[in-house]
Amino acid sequence: MNKRALISVSDKAGIVEFAGSLAELGFQIISTGGTYKTLEQAGLPVIYVSEITGFPEILDGRVKTLHPVIHGGILAMDSEEHKAQCKEHGIELIDLVCVNLYPFRETIAKEGVSFEDAIENIDIGGPTMVRSAAKNHERVTIVVNPENYREVIEQLKKHGHVPLSLRKRLAAEAFAHTAEYDRLIAGYLEGQIDQEAYFPRNLRIFATKVQDLRYGENPGQKAAFYADPEAGKGTLAYGRQLQGKELSYNNWMDMDAAWCLVQEYRENVCAIIKHTNPCGLAIADSVVEAYEKALACDPVSAFGGIIAFNRVVDDKTAEAISKRFYEVIIAPDFTPEAQKILAAKVNLRLFAVGREEAAFIRGCKIRTVNGGFLLQDEDIATVESHDWQVVSNARPTEDDLAELEFAWKVCKHVKSNAIVVTNNRKILGVGAGQMNRVGSAGIALEQAGERAKDAYLASDAYFPFSDSVDVAYEYGIKAIVQPGGSIRDKEVIDRANELGMILLFTGRRHFRH
Repeated sequence: MNKRALISVSDKAGIVEFAGSLAELGFQIISTGGTYKTLEQAGLPVIYVSEITGFPEILDGRVKTLHPVIHGGILAMDSEEHKAQCKEHGIELIDLVCVNLYPFRETIAKEGVSFEDAIENIDIGGPTMVRSAAKNHERVTIVVNPENYREVIEQLKKHGHVPLSLRKRLAAEAFAHTAEYDRLIAGYLEGQIDQEAYFPRNLRIFATKVQDLRYGENPGQKAAFYADPEAGKGTLAYGRQLQGKELSYNNWMDMDAAWCLVQEYRENVCAIIKHTNPCGLAIADSVVEAYEKALACDPVSAFGGIIAFNRVVDDKTAEAISKRFYEVIIAPDFTPEAQKILAAKVNLRLFAVGREEAAFIRGCKIRTVNGGFLLQDEDIATVESHDWQVVSNARPTEDDLAELEFAWKVCKHVKSNAIVVTNNRKILGVGAGQMNRVGSAGIALEQAGERAKDAYLASDAYFPFSDSVDVAYEYGIKAIVQPGGSIRDKEVIDRANELGMILLFTGRRHFRH
């Protein structure tokens, strides 16, 4: 008796070749709807499912495969009792099921999609067949991903059957497929029921493991990297490593900090990150000049850091980078000449995110706490300089505002308490993660040193006291931008006026814990 395969797919990539190979291996092909037409038009021997069930498709195609002849053929175990029952009821066994589901994700992503269209794109027969075949993987092979077609055919050619180890793996993938499908549907329906709810009633997270990492934050910790299937081109998770050692947990953390920072700017910018904080950042006309300015901010801390660009890295920049030690270089892409130069540093990781502009923003940040999760909005937007409030008697020029805006955007990406000193579109000093704000100010200003004269200072949150203004004045800071909102704001403003400094309030805080 020939083996039988039931094929019904929404994603028809590679399906003709897969079905053709099965037919060559002696499988009888059963199919439905659009898949049947595709295979028939390709000249493959295929039987319409109604010929097997003796029952037509009904209810506008809602009922096609929900029939004992189909599910009995899938669920029957390789036992004498089940074989006898199948023979009694005229049921023939099905050995392989190839199914992927209606494109619900793509449907609800369409602008203006109606509720009725969304509901109509909920697959019923497909998930039922997938789950039946996955449950009975001891005998049946279930294939839901076109990427597995080649391996299945290779195993059939080699062994005459699909080994149990592969059937188990495919079954696990199948249940993950239907679980993700149900997650999308449940989330969509919950959103329709309670449209005023900002966050979902039930948090359902689905991600796919891309790779195991060398270790976690420390060698004694295991780690892995997972990609969000709802993201795509232009996002860090879907970039390409072009060369270098395997990425670590800490690499990914720093890469995320670096990439998010350079996305703040439309101008040509370079950021150098160490332990998720920027130790260098600069804007310049050329990529190499931006790098050299960023490096000059703090060349000591830059050693072993991670560099990010928002422009393609060219040969001149590669030459400059190759003179020092770094862990990772991230950019939209690298020219062939740049790759050739940097290939000499075999351990240096080159990571190309892609030239596409990322269209995906999840909209919320998820963190674990002991026994639970925290969700919040991504801190994406900020207040533009033209909407800031000038609270000092001294008034800023347009150039002052542009520099303060540069510093303010950097401050968003520095761990609190955050103080950033800049001038000429480059960082001069950074104070990060201190327990008090004046301590952070002291660190940033000390790092800037004499360069702080007539420079600019940004603070991610308000000054609770005027002491930070005093320290800034001692170093010669010209202008300060901060959110405002302290009960001592008047004291801070008065002190800035006494010292003749420019002071602006943004009205928005940017803590980064």
